[in-house]
Amino acid sequence: MFETDALRLLVTVAETGSFTKAALRLSYTQSAVSRRIASLEQQAGGPLFERLPRGVRLNSAGRVLHRHAVDVLGSLSRAEHELAALHAGRGGILRVGAFATANISLMPAALREFKRARPDVEVTAVEGRSSTLMRRLAEGALDLAVVSDYPSGLPPAEGVTTTALLGDELLVALHHGHPLAGAGTVDLRDLRDEVWLQDAPADSPTMLADAWARAGFRPRKIIRIAEWAGKFGYAAAGLGVALVPSLATHAVPAGLVLCRLGDLPPHRTVHIALPAAPVPAASKLRDLLHDAADRTVPTGNQA
Repeated sequence: MFETDALRLLVTVAETGSFTKAALRLSYTQSAVSRRIASLEQQAGGPLFERLPRGVRLNSAGRVLHRHAVDVLGSLSRAEHELAALHAGRGGILRVGAFATANISLMPAALREFKRARPDVEVTAVEGRSSTLMRRLAEGALDLAVVSDYPSGLPPAEGVTTTALLGDELLVALHHGHPLAGAGTVDLRDLRDEVWLQDAPADSPTMLADAWARAGFRPRKIIRIAEWAGKFGYAAAGLGVALVPSLATHAVPAGLVLCRLGDLPPHRTVHIALPAAPVPAASKLRDLLHDAADRTVPTGNQA
């Protein structure tokens, strides 16, 4: 295994053509250079230089090792520059994740500003459930994630820190012809006979299930639909009602009306999750997410 310092010495001797000049350039003694080159030649299995009356030059074996030494030292130099840029918040790759409705407006708004502020940083983004994103952060596969405590609480992950970003109001989506569509605010108890559209099974311990219990009922029927497009489609057809977070209001189709849920709605909090020692680019995006949260979260009822 060739040491980096020995390869650097080989390249310097080849450039200067002299042990003495290489020693001066690298602040070595001539005897130290001679010993290191002799040790390197022993590792290489034979001489690497032709000894001339005035100086030295690479022989055929030396030229082979020199070519690889230049490649190795160049790669290491590039790695050093990329790491320095990464730790300074310049260049490199920033790996981010978010749950579905955070990707409607919140994360895109923050990433738009991030690209303006850090155009040299390449961003890769993934979408997933909060539990999956927290796990990927713990595994080192993500640098930052936007996660939610809905529907069943914020999943813990070793080595991951979370800070609250915003409280996201959960509204109910009704078909525009629903008798309660013009109410603005709907009592959850008035929806006891509705078909509910949700991803979780009926017996899952979710915040919505807790809200139903406080309202004194269980839904007569639940249709399990995972994707938002499907929920919107069913609700717009009058086949059920669905909870819609305020972060998703920009994506709600025209055939639906959003109403608040009185004094018994479930509530969720959106968090920024980071490793214990985030890279500077992730810290920059965290700050921009706070700015985006102030600009993009709708207020007021959508009826």
